[in-house]
Amino acid sequence: MPSNSIKIFAGNSHVAFAVAVARKLGLELAKCVVLKYSNQETSVTIGESVRDEDVFIIQSGCDQINDHLMELLIMINACKTASARRVTAVIPCFPYARADKKDKSRAPITAKLVANMLTVAGATHVITMDLHASQIQGFFNIPVDNLYAEPCTLKYIRENIEHPDAVIIVSPDAGGAKRATAIADKLDVDFALIHKERKRANEVSRMVLVGDVKGRPCVLVDDMADTCGTLGLAAKTLMDNGATAVYAIVTHGVLSGKAISVINDSMLTKVVVTNTIPHEDKKLLCPKIDTIDVAPMFAEAIRRTHNGESVSWLFERAPE
Repeated sequence: MPSNSIKIFAGNSHVAFAVAVARKLGLELAKCVVLKYSNQETSVTIGESVRDEDVFIIQSGCDQINDHLMELLIMINACKTASARRVTAVIPCFPYARADKKDKSRAPITAKLVANMLTVAGATHVITMDLHASQIQGFFNIPVDNLYAEPCTLKYIRENIEHPDAVIIVSPDAGGAKRATAIADKLDVDFALIHKERKRANEVSRMVLVGDVKGRPCVLVDDMADTCGTLGLAAKTLMDNGATAVYAIVTHGVLSGKAISVINDSMLTKVVVTNTIPHEDKKLLCPKIDTIDVAPMFAEAIRRTHNGESVSWLFERAPE
């Protein structure tokens, strides 16, 4: 067992999640004040000694992303210069994860820039969940643990959807086919794919279904739901092709713009998101949204990292 203790700090992006993780470990959040001056500069005050301690800073990439990213960088640097033994950035939803490649001329690879900033600030380890593209792990020169929501998704399907052995797992685009087939294989059910054509970013023009869904409940799986235009159109496509019900299970529920009205007006039975991004206010406006709690998974990852145990145990199991 390590001789030093765990210190968990939280930025302002998702304090409730950080509290849940700390509680699962039987800890209180460490004292820290993060605020903005009137000129919009971020001020961070670490309220207790972190010398030679194992520090974990929980900050998700959501809402005011740039402010929260800056908070995280300053907190990491403050702990590093205060002689923390190890500083781990726990980022449930990695910011700028969709800017992971040069998809057109002069496009920035912002995910790589974020990786560089975290490393330069002093992070020695990163824990995140369901990166938009797995190769983002290769942008870092420090260890990155990319946790998967898949075990929690499987558990939800088995416990909350009627006749889980009859469902069809559907990927709303070709990029998510690998994720969907992995879930379909674990449940021993069929798989379908929707091919989408985009006019411009965040706007889908046409969808084509590959596979037979007639008379079966469908589960759409994806890593991120932003404006939910894709999910709404996918649900309509599936219902038009004879599906009995359409559920959507998504890891990161960004739910920006008109997402809530799109979900309410859509043919989706339920939209299930994890709590990597806060969405309690949106649940009040949309009864179709349901939540999977992944705080126990992050708590177990922190405990295993601190004790030097394997984190890959979590790739197949959902801790209680």
